Amino acid sequence: MALASMTGFARALGESGAVRWTWELRSVNGKSLDLRIRIPTGLEALEPKIRERCGKLLRRGNVSIGLSMQRDQSEQQLQVNESALEAVLATIDLLKNRVPDLAPPSLDAILAQKGVFELKEPEEDEDVQAALHNTLLTTLDAALIDLVDMRHSEGQAIGKVVRDQIDRIAELTQAAEDLPARKPDAIKARLKRQLSDLMDASDGQLDPQRLHQEAVFLATKADIREELDRLHAHVAAVRELMDTGGAIGRRLDFLAQEFNREANTLCSKSNDVDLTAIGLDLKSFIDQMREQIQNLE
Repeated sequence: MALASMTGFARALGESGAVRWTWELRSVNGKSLDLRIRIPTGLEALEPKIRERCGKLLRRGNVSIGLSMQRDQSEQQLQVNESALEAVLATIDLLKNRVPDLAPPSLDAILAQKGVFELKEPEEDEDVQAALHNTLLTTLDAALIDLVDMRHSEGQAIGKVVRDQIDRIAELTQAAEDLPARKPDAIKARLKRQLSDLMDASDGQLDPQRLHQEAVFLATKADIREELDRLHAHVAAVRELMDTGGAIGRRLDFLAQEFNREANTLCSKSNDVDLTAIGLDLKSFIDQMREQIQNLE
């Protein structure tokens, strides 16, 4: 399955008879799939079907879906709004009672009041409405396909960047593995030196049991075997997920957190300049990788 980002845009146009419309879809990052739908009044029945179509193709992201419609004005009918006209006439009567000398308004003035005349859409039977709804949804399907294609295109680009970053993390992990300072002889020599310094500081009066405890502590602190093993395992897990594809963003983000935890522990255990430098580089690449991963579905 292809990787997909959570950002994209698509537009699709359609028309049927005297009606024209435009669908616009915008998608940005989100923890889950959050659909925000804006459609004209009277089309509320379409919303469940819109959600169903989006849910089949999208897994994550904040998605805004907008529909704008225009109807040929020659198809619209001019009608008198009875309630608005009654309100205007009632106001005129009220003014007459309060200002008896007020000249009566002309018919033109009355009819010119806002809301007295209105354009109404022609009445459509259920079959015509159903056909229009189906055509609207067909156009939405086309926009969704374009949105998914754009998200997949961006996902492939992000995937390439993540693969390069995980390769670099793998190289740094192996470099830490191969450091001369991690060789048994080097560790032994460093422990001897540290214990010698400890003995000198105590004028040779250090308790043997305390000396043993310090030696165990130093040896344990110098051992980063578990951290390296987990880093190798995380690298393999990321590569496997990348090969699998699909909606893997959440799992990759979890692995990025685990990477960061191991890199922090490696740095805290380090008593070698080169190992510390590798640990800091690891943290830098892990942070960069996580920024990219958070854009994936």
